[in-house]
Amino acid sequence: MKIFSESHKTVFVVDHCPYMAESCRQHVEFDMLVKNRTQGIIPLAPISKSLWTCSVESSMEYCRIMYDIFPFKKLVNFIVSDSGAHVLNSWTQEDQNLQELMAALAAVGPPNPRADPECCSILHGLVAAVEALCKITEYQHEARTMLMENAERVGNRGRIICITNAKSDSHVRMLEDCVQETIHEHNKLAANSDHLMQIQKCELVLIHTYPVGEDSLVSDRPKKELSPVLTSEVHSVRAGRHLATKLNVLVQQHFDLASTTITNIPMKEEQHANTSANYDVELLHHKEAHVDFLKSGDNHIGGNSRDGTFKETVTLKWCTPRTNSVELHYCTGAYRISPVDVNSRPSSCLTNFLLNEPRYKIDGSLEIPLERAKDQLEKHTRYWPMIISQTTIFNMQAVVPLASVIVKEAMTDEDVLNCQKTIYNLVDMERKNDPLPISTVGTRGKGPKRDEQYRIMWNELETLVRAHINNSDKHQRVLECLMACRSKPPEEEERKKRGRKREEKEDKSEKSGKDYEPDKPWQESERLKSLLDREKEELAEAEVIKDSPDSPEPPNKKPLITMDEMPTVEKAKGPMSLLSLWSNRINTANSRKHQEFIGRLNSVNNKAELYQHLKEENGMETTENGKAGRQ
Repeated sequence: MKIFSESHKTVFVVDHCPYMAESCRQHVEFDMLVKNRTQGIIPLAPISKSLWTCSVESSMEYCRIMYDIFPFKKLVNFIVSDSGAHVLNSWTQEDQNLQELMAALAAVGPPNPRADPECCSILHGLVAAVEALCKITEYQHEARTMLMENAERVGNRGRIICITNAKSDSHVRMLEDCVQETIHEHNKLAANSDHLMQIQKCELVLIHTYPVGEDSLVSDRPKKELSPVLTSEVHSVRAGRHLATKLNVLVQQHFDLASTTITNIPMKEEQHANTSANYDVELLHHKEAHVDFLKSGDNHIGGNSRDGTFKETVTLKWCTPRTNSVELHYCTGAYRISPVDVNSRPSSCLTNFLLNEPRYKIDGSLEIPLERAKDQLEKHTRYWPMIISQTTIFNMQAVVPLASVIVKEAMTDEDVLNCQKTIYNLVDMERKNDPLPISTVGTRGKGPKRDEQYRIMWNELETLVRAHINNSDKHQRVLECLMACRSKPPEEEERKKRGRKREEKEDKSEKSGKDYEPDKPWQESERLKSLLDREKEELAEAEVIKDSPDSPEPPNKKPLITMDEMPTVEKAKGPMSLLSLWSNRINTANSRKHQEFIGRLNSVNNKAELYQHLKEENGMETTENGKAGRQ
């Protein structure tokens, strides 16, 4: 259908004059207890509804089906006409529900059969209906605002459904002339107003309802064009279930609906819990659901309605839902549905089953519209690695809190806080140098270095967040937090460079360890030198970290010994082992941790002479062999 077609606005005008209080003469059994009835008690007499009650119930079923299948952009304005016009709701979306309409109708009450019929007329309601069609709806105002200077391109069409008890065909023609004249007058007023719109097309549907058993005084007439703006059609219908059936047919015509009947649904009997019977449930939906079905050439169109007349419907046989994915068929479409007989037990059971088992669908029907499903799919796949080896963040459990909420159209403050906590946790992981689940498929060696792994992770996380940055301002806050955490201070970058150099030297030392030959002691010396260089770098790194305001104080360390302080290797003793080199280094390092004994410092060949000061006083001097000699 075109945007803002006749189905965008529907005005119901229901006659509330005294003659509508007359009985429809279709009896309803009130006393249904035919079994176990006590003898001597007279059963209650059957009851019948008034023409007013039948009209209200039928129009409410029309609105229910329309609201079920089109919850938005299809609007209804309800007017009751007696001595004046009573508008029960407006075009706003908040008033578009059955609860509002039924509460307003309850406040109006039934017609007063003792009121003066000369003071009541359906014309008041028809004039108010034309005035309502000239008013702008929220959707029309939004479209006019978007088009700006081309606002006149927004169409204004509508439909008036009038339920009354007409006196004759001439009375019907008088009602049509009144509507045509009123449209002409109000279009003149709307042409000079910014708050009204001229009616470009109006469909008038006049329904003459009369009691069962009486002859109709009004003839049926198909749709006829009365003017370039107005078309009219007349339906003469008996009250009761016949009027309900007519409104059911009209709602399908007005909104391009089709019928699908689910047959052979097994249900347990209420009186006999151990037995079950098969039932049929008729569903209404948009006719596009049958397009592919009819193209396939499968002819299952047919069926009879409850009143015995032929009705076009597609029949589907019920089968027990399977949980095996192999037996499930692919979904080819998603359409909203509405049961025809909403109050019947089979319809209620089927509706509850579909709501409680959302994975089972009939004829491709879903609880959400197809457009909403496509929108959700687009949001979740804006950044979507095709294979698991191409992603890092989707392999990390720590990123799940952010990835699960960033795809939302609107985030709460709590969602933003959770995303920020996730980013801070990743920063802490990088500071601790925790490993990441980087895929090494197709690579040689150990794969990328640790800082390179985190660079890949941060780039991918930024890509994910930027894909949803236009959703809301809260998404922008998440990106700002991410970028702030990615910008590191210069001392942090310097520490990263030294870490890379250290890893490269470790790799070289491991490689040289594999090629070690015991008959070459100089290789041990080179290895020990690399270890000493590494400790020097660690000491320099500790000094940088100490300068950073957010880093803990490094532990105090004794000055490291240099290669010049190492004991010389005596060639006479032959090649020294790695154990000897390491032991000498440890002993030298330990000796620096306390004040050395002065005698050992002044010893010759590890021998120290005692009481040297006494000999000096007596004029004696020490020799190299430790014996004293007189001067």
